[in-house]
Amino acid sequence: MTTHRIRVGIDVGGTFTDAVAVDATTLELLGQVKVPTSHHHEDGVAHGIVEALDRLLEQTGRAAEDVAFLAHGTTQATNALLEGDVATVGLIGIGTGPGAVLTRRLASLGRLELAPGKRLPLAYAHVADPEDADEVRTAVDTVTREGAQVLVASEPFGVDRPEGEQAVLDAARQRGLPMTAAHEITSLYGLAKRTRTAVVNAAILPRMLATADLVDASITKAGVNAPLMVMRCDGGVMSLDEMRRRPLLTVLSGPAAGVAGALMQERISEGLFLETGGTSTDISVVRRGKVAVRHATILGKASYLSALDVRTVGVGGGSMVRIDGGEVVGVGPRSAHIAGLPYACFATLDELRDARIATVRPMAGDPDDYAVIDAAGGRYAITMTCAANALGRVPEDDFARCDQEVARAALAPLAAALSTDVATAAARLLDAGTEQVRAVTDAMIRDYRLEKDTAVLVGGGGGAASVTPHLASVTGQEGRIARHSEVISPIGVALALVREQIERIIPGAGQEQILAVRAEAEAAVVAQGAAADGVEVEVTVDPQTSTVRAVATGATELRTQDRAHRADGNERLRAAAASLKADPADVSILATTPAHTVYGTEVRRRFRATRHPVRVVDADGVVRLHAPDALVETTTVAAAPETLARLVGEATSYGDGGVRAPALRLLLGSRIADLSGVLDPQPLLALARSELGTRAADEPVVAVVEART
Repeated sequence: MTTHRIRVGIDVGGTFTDAVAVDATTLELLGQVKVPTSHHHEDGVAHGIVEALDRLLEQTGRAAEDVAFLAHGTTQATNALLEGDVATVGLIGIGTGPGAVLTRRLASLGRLELAPGKRLPLAYAHVADPEDADEVRTAVDTVTREGAQVLVASEPFGVDRPEGEQAVLDAARQRGLPMTAAHEITSLYGLAKRTRTAVVNAAILPRMLATADLVDASITKAGVNAPLMVMRCDGGVMSLDEMRRRPLLTVLSGPAAGVAGALMQERISEGLFLETGGTSTDISVVRRGKVAVRHATILGKASYLSALDVRTVGVGGGSMVRIDGGEVVGVGPRSAHIAGLPYACFATLDELRDARIATVRPMAGDPDDYAVIDAAGGRYAITMTCAANALGRVPEDDFARCDQEVARAALAPLAAALSTDVATAAARLLDAGTEQVRAVTDAMIRDYRLEKDTAVLVGGGGGAASVTPHLASVTGQEGRIARHSEVISPIGVALALVREQIERIIPGAGQEQILAVRAEAEAAVVAQGAAADGVEVEVTVDPQTSTVRAVATGATELRTQDRAHRADGNERLRAAAASLKADPADVSILATTPAHTVYGTEVRRRFRATRHPVRVVDADGVVRLHAPDALVETTTVAAAPETLARLVGEATSYGDGGVRAPALRLLLGSRIADLSGVLDPQPLLALARSELGTRAADEPVVAVVEART
């Protein structure tokens, strides 16, 4: 029997380091371990990573050479910024005349507040002529005397003319300090924002370099030959060398790991992922099979860091209920963890004897209306988890499951205070907590124009059962808890794809320039270890900002999953019909490929044009693509250029807003190539031709075309 190799994901949290082993072929979870995060060890968090790996290999009976992929996520960069534990940055501004005025203003970046009362440590020096090595060395001497531990060079229009920034780095190289140029961090215009992003990146660079070296050495010593990857904040992973260059990409990567796990394991195509811990819930969007990403706000300022769009609500499994005048007046933000109290539902019936309700002030300055119970076993918090268990909403094998009889006993004093029964008291508690979460999920559904009746709610994290099932119940949306929800983040790390994003501002970008950006993104992920044959690239062109963006993703090995289950035709039809909210008898097969089946139906509306919604379902019976109104046509690779030119021509709209090509997606082999981000017909068709590449002439191609309104 062949023993499959494994993919290992390690999530380094503030308190614990979680690790999982996933079968590299079937993607089945094989083992999971938890060890304390080793912040204070001489090897730092690297020690905990190796300890977790050793225990994982022992648990699964595998050897280091069986590891095909190893990645870790870390909160180290985020914590460094939150705690103000950063290096002093030496910023060398470049310019003469008006340019000098602009760069000298960058010295104000030293006023960025890292933590209350603690500002970003920054020393500024100016260089008029970057080619003057003596002037550069004098500037470097100036900032190093002020304590600079890392250097950044920045010049107006350095994106277009990087020679000046590069000359400064060349002249300063002999000092032996870590250094970077602003144009190396981002190629987007905006001197202040670009430099701010580069400076924050530099501030965490020395610490992250030291950690990277320790982790690399430790993993090599452990005998692992697989490339070591690091979780990014946009849901992908990057090589260790890339992390050494841009450690800022690891900031906010914690929530990204969770949604990556949900995306890959749960195969979400349209919906929201809610990762619930003890104190809060992180909410993120999956739209058309991709995580929603935007430029992040760091230290209260806009940046050019593309990160998961995650919104946090102060409600989690441990959130405490607040009561006043016989009514539930709120839930949280304080949790049992903050109050230093155990959950009432995890006590025993004997410990809950003689329970009576009381109210407390968890921390100084808090209102004194947080409900607790005093009983024979001591004082306990009444939490969201207690209410979920009392209503039977926690699955049997869930991390947060307890005896329902105990949970009901824990809620009984609250029910008496509210003059109602236990079930109603529990429902009121969950209503108050999920109301806050619902406000955010409703806003994200509006912001991303999701179809509410098809957007699924998927819960992850140890507290998932306290929020997601009740929220699904009150909204009427489909909801479920992810498998292995308590370790969804390390699973996300283990399953994540290598990712790279290239952004360029190119006014009036033509097809050659767009294809060049695409090629650059593809080459970047291949250079980081992605298998060239499996790389997918999504290109978008924003005509308002002239930004060309290419996002490339790929696995470090070609995945040939031998899953035991493949959905049959009836299962796939039922999945499509459920998503379309239609009777299966009214759903037709519009096209097929070896990997996907395309289903459609017809929606007639009075006084309005008939719609033709489409769903693309994969071999596992998972809906991979939603299209509210689309045309579907099957062709071959050889005939595709002519067919696509006709389809795009017929669906292109012309108006006051300019030319708008249709949203085009191609089903090719096992892939769905998304070309919907390009509005100009000619570059769109050029990208389509590049996707067809060297494929066999008779290979089938399915085009899904949506005219833009």
